Amino acid sequence: MSAPQALVLRALGLGDLLVAVPALRGLRRGLPEHRITLAAPRVLEPLVRLSGAVDDVLHSVELAPLPPAGPVDVAVDLHGCNPESHDLLRPARPRRLLAFAHPGSPDIDGPAWNPDEHEARRWCRLVSSYGFPADPDDLDLPAPPRASPAPGAVVVHPGAAFPSRRWPVERFAAVAAALRDDGHRVVVTGGQAETAIARKVVELAGLAPDADLSGRTDLLDLAALIAGARLVVSGDTGTGHLATAYRTPSVLLFGPTPPAWWGPPPDRPQHRVLWAGRRGDPHGGSPDPGLLEISTADALGAARRTLAGTARSQDRLPDMEGVT
Repeated sequence: MSAPQALVLRALGLGDLLVAVPALRGLRRGLPEHRITLAAPRVLEPLVRLSGAVDDVLHSVELAPLPPAGPVDVAVDLHGCNPESHDLLRPARPRRLLAFAHPGSPDIDGPAWNPDEHEARRWCRLVSSYGFPADPDDLDLPAPPRASPAPGAVVVHPGAAFPSRRWPVERFAAVAAALRDDGHRVVVTGGQAETAIARKVVELAGLAPDADLSGRTDLLDLAALIAGARLVVSGDTGTGHLATAYRTPSVLLFGPTPPAWWGPPPDRPQHRVLWAGRRGDPHGGSPDPGLLEISTADALGAARRTLAGTARSQDRLPDMEGVT
């Protein structure tokens, strides 16, 4: 007899995947006999498998109709709270559809949506309400099975999905140049669509051309880079969430979305979050005014304090050997 099937929808970006890992693991523990398939973008499949929570990946994007998958025993909407995402799962003819309640989906008996809630906590609350306990701090990923392309480097990631979340390249470049002058190896990352931004940071900072890793790393390369980095300096992006997943020290520049919704757990001191306290449009076409209130001096000071704290922790490690 074949295993019962569970289909989970989370067809969004890298950061969206990483904050959903705790909920996925809750489902994995609660459905040990099921074969769990995650509907997600093809590019994310390597990290989906690293999570240990999913058996298969159904390649999908945003709110496009899903490829045929069904019938399934359980379908779970980790994508949104509206009928648009609920209805993507209905063609699989699930015996149970787990999702947040909505007046447009009267057959769904899930909990109410809370717009003022951390994204990881939101999805853990959803699956927990259906009997699958999940810990929103269960964000860690195992190291990918490959070496870092720049072990021990400071990683500067200037891109973001929307202009409103992009701190100015001139400020990223100033931070990169100062940290290089402090004696750190600095590399700049970005996806295929962010190569021009990364190149400008490298040029303005006076870094060597080989410091530009944009468009040259696949997702596992990027994960290995972040896992082995000394520090990550980034906006509110998937790269910042990778730093959280690998507990890599980071300086994260938030705006216009508050870190209370998308930031790292507050009890991890290796992550320093900068936010001016002003909310805005996360999909805006120009840098958010609150994000612009974060100065180069603010970010550089946070980076230097984080690096100094990391160095002190490493200096203390030999003193702990042999202690029981």
